Amino acid sequence: MRFRFSARAAGSPAEILRRSSELYCRTYSHSHPPLARPSFGIAFDIDGVIIGGRAPIGGSPQAIKKLYNEDGILKIPYLFLTNGGGVPESKRASELSKLLGVNISPLQVVQGHTPFKGLLNQFENEPIVAVGKGEPATVMSHYGFKKVLSIDEYSAYFPDIDPLSPFKPWIKNEKNNSNKLGPKFDVYSERIKAVFITSDPVDWSRDIQVICDILRTGGRPGKFEGNHDQPSLYFASDDLEYQAAFPAERLGMGAFRIALESIYNKVNESPLKYTSYGKPNPFVFKNAESVLAKIGKNISYQNKEKLNSAEHFFSTLYMVGDNPKVDINGAIKAGRPWISVLTRTGVFKGKNNHKQFPADLVVDTVEEAVDQILRKECA
Repeated sequence: MRFRFSARAAGSPAEILRRSSELYCRTYSHSHPPLARPSFGIAFDIDGVIIGGRAPIGGSPQAIKKLYNEDGILKIPYLFLTNGGGVPESKRASELSKLLGVNISPLQVVQGHTPFKGLLNQFENEPIVAVGKGEPATVMSHYGFKKVLSIDEYSAYFPDIDPLSPFKPWIKNEKNNSNKLGPKFDVYSERIKAVFITSDPVDWSRDIQVICDILRTGGRPGKFEGNHDQPSLYFASDDLEYQAAFPAERLGMGAFRIALESIYNKVNESPLKYTSYGKPNPFVFKNAESVLAKIGKNISYQNKEKLNSAEHFFSTLYMVGDNPKVDINGAIKAGRPWISVLTRTGVFKGKNNHKQFPADLVVDTVEEAVDQILRKECA
């Protein structure tokens, strides 16, 4: 029978777990990895769970290290499931490895824009624009898109497209460094086929203006030539708010989407068409389950052999997050085998469970979450 945490069960989740795993608590150690393939996996949100701003929080380095044996070999399948992004998965994996002191592979990093890889067949050789902080064009190029420009690069070809640029000192440096290698396509004649919001946009006023220009003209800003279909628009996530270093939540990509949609629908006859990815979309959790299965198949166990069976089924998957509307809601929508664990280190800071999206387990930190999961699963 599958044990399910419940904040509504008799006694606290911690007490229930302690009663069901006393023997395990006395014998568990890193030097005794499981002899059989684990029947569970874990997905961790990053901001508000693993890090706050740029620093580890909630004992995250200690928590993650408990998923490896003494030799640094992964023994429990886990990944990071975040709506954030802006850099290639390989770079984020490297950053997390240094921050947490373990070896993390790019496969273990699933970002908001990771599913954009699935659109390669449709847009591989089409002109596209990538928007957001970090390295949006590099991200899309890594996925195989051949005609991609960042919105910074694209805007630089239209000197007057942003009427506020003279009042933005940082724009001057960007223009001096742009277009040295020339465009990857003829920006003046080829129509933009899609716009991808890979991460939180930096310059909202310019980005909303340029995206509206692209979408309203069928992909050629400044050229109103008859009726053209709106180019495709994709958002890596739809988070309204998220937890960063500042004590109060910050506006996320969902807020930008609301602003863009509101303005576009006011200046255009047809309503904005778009597709949003990211949690709490059940598709994201289904994809995470597939990735965890791949990770599970590649784990070396005590006998030093790799398991190569075609399928890896989990009886339980844990989503450890800080945002009830995103992480917990997503796990609830995904259903079995997902179990939700809510931490108090990010968006959620309540004493009791969240009323609208109650988690299966509420803990203070990610380290406490990992301890309780391991006590239950490895007993």
